[in-house]
Amino acid sequence: MNQRFYRTISKVLGIAAIATMGFMSPAQAQSWPDKPIKLVIPFAAGGTTDIIGRILAQQMAPILGQNVVVENRGGAGGNIGAEAVARAPADGYTLLLASGSMLTVNPYMYKKMSINYAKDFTPISTLVSGPMIISVNPKLPVNNLNDLIALAKTRNLNFGSAGIGSQVHLAGENFITAAGINATHIPYKGENPALSDLIAGQIDFCACNVPASMGFIKGGQIKALAVTSAKRLAALPNIPTVAEASIPGFENVGWFALMAPSNTPKLITDKIYAAAIKAVKSEAMQKSLELNSLTPVLNTQKELEAQIVSESAKWEKVIKARNLSAN
Repeated sequence: MNQRFYRTISKVLGIAAIATMGFMSPAQAQSWPDKPIKLVIPFAAGGTTDIIGRILAQQMAPILGQNVVVENRGGAGGNIGAEAVARAPADGYTLLLASGSMLTVNPYMYKKMSINYAKDFTPISTLVSGPMIISVNPKLPVNNLNDLIALAKTRNLNFGSAGIGSQVHLAGENFITAAGINATHIPYKGENPALSDLIAGQIDFCACNVPASMGFIKGGQIKALAVTSAKRLAALPNIPTVAEASIPGFENVGWFALMAPSNTPKLITDKIYAAAIKAVKSEAMQKSLELNSLTPVLNTQKELEAQIVSESAKWEKVIKARNLSAN
């Protein structure tokens, strides 16, 4: 009798737990948020995704009336952090700040993934975009981009990135392909570790995002050769574009999008979207974006979905042409 009772209770509790994880009542969605929100940054602290995520969290908190807590979970080109969010309850309390490459490159780069970016997430908005900057260790005997290309044709150079398939990795691959050179890729669990090794002379160059690189450039710890944007940056007016310096028509811009677990109620994602838009438009975040040579995007969910489809097709061709693979 007791055993049967406990088995019945266990089944009921199990069903209730599953229902609670996968379903929110309209009242719960309406009252969201009533506790702190976690924003997962899928790369190491100090990189561009982390820089954007922390100022975003600071500005969203007062808008939502709850703390937005940043949690760094780096590794596997962002997949480790993404998996943590995909497996979280779809209740709006766990969000992901994804780099564009996670959504458009990783599905082709990683043959084995435990997540499906198209099915496991609800897109909210592309918040910001920005170029990379090709930088070298100051001891490398080059003064401009043409020097780097010439040196790469005489000896084997290597370049660092924020991880296999990251925007920084693909920017590097784009550059060496367009320049007609070879270089060995060295992946890290974020830009900051890569830049630390660039400063130490462990790697030769990096096509890292501007925000993560700026302080090291201004401090003379690394030497900037060219930016991957179509125009020069106001913050670094003396640094030419890649197109100006050596490769006409070259442009490579990265972007960062806010995502929620799939099946998050629309009432909640609408609230997240509104708060994110207001946060990015805030004076503090606008100043931070300008300082870091980033541009606000703020597209809609439908526009982000179209962006993912369009860029996925582009990167699939690059990955196949370069025969790139993470596993």
